[in-house]
Amino acid sequence: MMRVLVMVALLVGCGPKAPPRELTGRWPQMAYDYDATTKSWTVYGELGDVYQEIISVYAVFKSPQWRAARGNRDAYFRGLEGEAREQIMVQARAETMGPYEVELLVTTWERRENDLDKGDRSVWKVRLIDEAGNEIKPLEIVKDKRPAFTIRSDYPSFGDFATAYIVRFPRDKALLGDGVKRLRMRISSVRGFLAMEWTAEQ
Repeated sequence: MMRVLVMVALLVGCGPKAPPRELTGRWPQMAYDYDATTKSWTVYGELGDVYQEIISVYAVFKSPQWRAARGNRDAYFRGLEGEAREQIMVQARAETMGPYEVELLVTTWERRENDLDKGDRSVWKVRLIDEAGNEIKPLEIVKDKRPAFTIRSDYPSFGDFATAYIVRFPRDKALLGDGVKRLRMRISSVRGFLAMEWTAEQ
């Protein structure tokens, strides 16, 4: 079996270290500390008016770097070695071939407005924006129905009043690639919009 990742297990639990964030879409040669990698791929946005917060969002882009760190962490926690561990990493890499995914941790002042999973009937419109300015509509937005403690173990930014959503975007849109420097997300309604951005790092 082809080895899909090298120099990974020793990096779990060795202190917070994250890779330079890249938007090439390539599978990394090394998996870094999961918590630090998740922090690196988490961006925050909020919208408010004079009197109250309207919405706040943490968005985690599930990049190849993030998936490698997640697979490595899971294998470590389960005590997997050899071929069993390799299978976890193969599965993690395979997931990068599917739709682009973003985990949204959403808190709204008005609970009824926390309805991103209603599709076109939602108060909010979610779009990814590529480097050329093209807007990409999600394939679907679904609630992450795992227990709160499980979600929080993956995403420490998950607050007590937040709702977690998994947003999937079509893979046929060239959002990532060599030379890509930034990827943006906009969440908007008739009350305004919030904008978030992932930028490539050297």
